[in-house]
Amino acid sequence: MKALATFLRRDIDVVGAGRTDAGVHASRMVAHFDYEGELDTATVTDKLNRLLPPDISVFEVRKVRPDAHARFDATARTYKYYVTTSKYPFNRQYRCRVFSALDYAKMNEAARTLYEYTDFTSFSKLHTDVKTNHCHVTHAEWTQEDDFTWVFTIRADRFLRNMVRAIVGTLLEVGRGKLSVEGFRRIIEQQDRCKAGTSAPGQALFLVKVEYPDAIFDVSAAPDATVGSASSSGSASSSALDAAASSGDSVASSVDSVEK
Repeated sequence: MKALATFLRRDIDVVGAGRTDAGVHASRMVAHFDYEGELDTATVTDKLNRLLPPDISVFEVRKVRPDAHARFDATARTYKYYVTTSKYPFNRQYRCRVFSALDYAKMNEAARTLYEYTDFTSFSKLHTDVKTNHCHVTHAEWTQEDDFTWVFTIRADRFLRNMVRAIVGTLLEVGRGKLSVEGFRRIIEQQDRCKAGTSAPGQALFLVKVEYPDAIFDVSAAPDATVGSASSSGSASSSALDAAASSGDSVASSVDSVEK
């Protein structure tokens, strides 16, 4: 992150909790960076928000254990996808507009089948370099926000590239009556991306939460490190940034950061 390097006056590697597709937003993203020396986390937060562009905001910087990793230590991630039947110019960048009534009861019935499977190849972008397409979905539900807007919330231990948008696009086919609940199940079982629906547009998708075990914030128990304190030996500390961004195709667009 250029702003962090500018403030600290040294090259800094920022490691994010993951990547978002182009156009996808993050109201909560986490990243970590390593820094040797003492940092006042409130000052870092303030300075970064002065340096970052208007569409990125850092909420919090926290000290974590030296071995903490924003991506690999995450235990769960939650996304929300917003669908609306209303044409409203001021939220068009954050909603997917649909032009016909949808059967949300059927869509929720189909969404619940996600709990029964772990291989989501059918909803993964083709030709990725991941070692496994297995994920554990622990929550998937459509809820009504207002007279015009429905929200799909999905939580899992990890997500594949394009996975949420592919699931939403296929569930919309269920809602339109073009695909049955059993047909949705068969798509999962076929493990073929070509069988699933078209990916829903990215602008309506938000990463809203990244979860971690409490232990990574227990800096007092960290071995061989004095986190956040300066010493002549240059003991390493690590920090996490908590941030939001309106859209972007890289993790730096929304950072909830951790300093180690």
